Amino acid sequence: MWVKGGQIARIADHFDPNATIVLYEGDCLTLLGTIPEETVQLVVTSPPYNIGKEYEEKSSLSAYYQSQKRVIEECYRVLKPEGSICWQVGNYVDNGEILPLDIFLYPIFQELNLQLRNRIIWHYGHGLHATKRFSGRYETILWFTKTDDYYFNVDPIRVPQKYPEKKYFKGEKRGELSCNPLGKNPTDVWDIPNVKANHIEKTIHPAQFPVELIERLVLSMTKEGDWVLDPFCGSGTTQIASMIHQRKAIGAEIEKKYVEIARSRIMAAEKGELRIRPMERPIYDPSAKTPSIHPKIVHTGKSNKTVPLSPIDLNRQFKNNSVIETSLRFAKSIR
Repeated sequence: MWVKGGQIARIADHFDPNATIVLYEGDCLTLLGTIPEETVQLVVTSPPYNIGKEYEEKSSLSAYYQSQKRVIEECYRVLKPEGSICWQVGNYVDNGEILPLDIFLYPIFQELNLQLRNRIIWHYGHGLHATKRFSGRYETILWFTKTDDYYFNVDPIRVPQKYPEKKYFKGEKRGELSCNPLGKNPTDVWDIPNVKANHIEKTIHPAQFPVELIERLVLSMTKEGDWVLDPFCGSGTTQIASMIHQRKAIGAEIEKKYVEIARSRIMAAEKGELRIRPMERPIYDPSAKTPSIHPKIVHTGKSNKTVPLSPIDLNRQFKNNSVIETSLRFAKSIR
């Protein structure tokens, strides 16, 4: 359990409207069938790509399409009229030929009359190196809304202005700031590191969301107390991002070992032992003269804080991170 506003919040293994976190082990369609219509404010997920990862069985494209269609239709059913769906996907690869899954799956959303607001490009600097094509360094997030009357607030995720002191030099506004003092819109291209071996958040999950990616969506598309749903929740990143900002989260995961990892991360956040990469931390630049922003300690129910760690301490903390240790112990136990 974790504490919010002095009250104990509940973690359930099935949908419970009085819970704060739902972590269901099993097929997401089973869980979705228990959620009432128009309950969820935000659906955010990264489904299997049908490329034969350990947590999926590769099938024909037509079978994959139909399986995604069933899940998306249920997500639509449980979505509030003012809610959003963010479907994060990459490419299906077969014999060196790629099929962009956002293009492949788009007709499903179109048939439901969902409205595409942005095709967000998630750019990252590390990945597999290709030899017969350019190396892929981005994936996409399709952001759909159910109606035109949707909730969106960019202020919590604004980024620093390039010229924060820039002013109008003529006209009625001469001398006034020409930019928003809160920062600028982050645009639809997001440069956020993916979770690889040396990432502070790394577990054994092979396709883990970075917390800051989900934080941007949660903060801009939901309010405190809203439900956030991830039907393929993996290592529980959506739950973590929701907890940090006082949202409630529902997640389903079919693989037992990832459910255990998600649970261990939630418990670490409860105890104030979970470390994440802060949203405001810039991409690493070895030539930068300004000091880097330190990792953030998540302690749900209390103020989250950054901790000053030297490179040596950071490496030691990473190696001793309780979430990593739990992941590795669990992985060894099922071999």
